[in-house]
Amino acid sequence: QVQLEESGGGSVQAGGSLRLSCTASGFTYRPAYMGWFRQGSGKEREGVAAIYRGTGATYYANSVRGRFTISQDNYKNTLYLQMSSLKPEDSAMYYCVARLPGRLGDWDAPFAYNYWGQGTQVTVSS
Repeated sequence: QVQLEESGGGSVQAGGSLRLSCTASGFTYRPAYMGWFRQGSGKEREGVAAIYRGTGATYYANSVRGRFTISQDNYKNTLYLQMSSLKPEDSAMYYCVARLPGRLGDWDAPFAYNYWGQGTQVTVSS
């Protein structure tokens, strides 16, 4: 059974940093892409960052580029999202996602991902 388990969320003041982690388990086939989505209160779900596991190519939403960094530890099957210079508008539930090979769609399209974690809450106060 595939599981994506997020951790590292919490409350922080504007300008602060957090690092989210996502531990993946149960995959028969190695995911082609992994990433992070978020959904704030009253907002649509949006892609934050993704990584193509084969080459390590990364993708970022314009709103987080330069502040967030996605990375992976293949030995630990863990995905990270280092978030710096956090803003109140970054407050959201953050979800870890994984896409199996052959699944099509842009990196920030929710339908392009086969698996979703339960989410971890990030709250940034001004």
